[in-house]
Amino acid sequence: MPHVLTRSLDRSATLFLIVVGASGILIPLSNLLLPEGSFFHVPTYLVALWGKYVCYAVLALAIDLIWGYCGILSLGHGAFFALGGYAMGMYLMRQIGSRGVYGNPILPDFMVFLNYPKLPWYWHGFDMFWFAALMVVLVPGLLAFCFGWLAFRSRVTGVYLSIITQAMTYALLLAFFRNDFGFGGNNGLTDFKDILGFKVQVEGTRAALFALSCLALIIAFLICRAVVTSKLGKVLIAIRDAESRTRFLGYRVESYKLFVFTLSACMAGVAGALYVPQVGIINPSEFAPGNSIEAVIWVAVGGRGTLIGAALGAVVVNYAKTAFTSGPLAPYWLFMLGALFILVTLLLPKGIVGTFNAWWEPWKARRLAVTPAAASAAREDGVSEPNMAE
Repeated sequence: MPHVLTRSLDRSATLFLIVVGASGILIPLSNLLLPEGSFFHVPTYLVALWGKYVCYAVLALAIDLIWGYCGILSLGHGAFFALGGYAMGMYLMRQIGSRGVYGNPILPDFMVFLNYPKLPWYWHGFDMFWFAALMVVLVPGLLAFCFGWLAFRSRVTGVYLSIITQAMTYALLLAFFRNDFGFGGNNGLTDFKDILGFKVQVEGTRAALFALSCLALIIAFLICRAVVTSKLGKVLIAIRDAESRTRFLGYRVESYKLFVFTLSACMAGVAGALYVPQVGIINPSEFAPGNSIEAVIWVAVGGRGTLIGAALGAVVVNYAKTAFTSGPLAPYWLFMLGALFILVTLLLPKGIVGTFNAWWEPWKARRLAVTPAAASAAREDGVSEPNMAE
């Protein structure tokens, strides 16, 4: 595995990992060690905000893995993100105990308010962190496996698959809105107190969650790079470009699709689990189909099929969203987001990073082609560097 990961990294990927790793170390340290009056001090609210961006970057990587490299356009990945968030939210709710409004050591406040006689069976085990962490990966992965097995086995592709994934997340939205579903209804899960014995709202915990999010982004990136640069990745690209021809060559296309779709859902669940304690709430609005569509826009803006571009697009678009939704342009943000997607599709169809690569690679090739000729001419003119061996 170390050999596979090392082989999958190039200069740009290494630089990306260095930047993410440095951010995961320096930003928490500047928040905890530097005084508030210092120019380099990062406020706690910015640590939480950038932590949310990093979680979105992990979600963008998950979408780019299936869309950019396998051609599966999922408009329902927000469902896997939200399921991972709910799994973590259930653990955080169980940690409140008797400190809730109603003081019930077992039932969360919303269950006491709705007169639940006892804790539902599917809430058992979430008082243990290891069990909640397992559910963060298992629940989205199991849903993706069942959905993908039915869809890919039936050879549902293209826009039909996109519509079905959107219908899936909308069905979950309606289900989680119900008060009798056992997940807080419209209000969702909130008022978290502790995570692993540490208070959620304190600076040290926020800084640790940001560092953990950066670590998750690094791991997710390494996994994606290992997949797309391996023989498996070559088959995925072949499926994206010519699915029928790949199937005729003898590859079990459905199995490849199912594997990468399930892996992507598990990554999205981890992103949602890291997102919830930093934001402090999880409710059914996370299942909204618009959130999944917006995540696809992040990937398109950054560059589909580039990984680095997907993560960059998530950060850039969400930073713009934060900037524009806090001023007089707030009512027009959705129009601006739609305009951004249209402009990128028309002017930068390969996204930011994809367009840069399309410009950089020919320039680099011309440079390498010219260099040997220039060196040969210099040697003929007698101005080349002397050979030390001579």
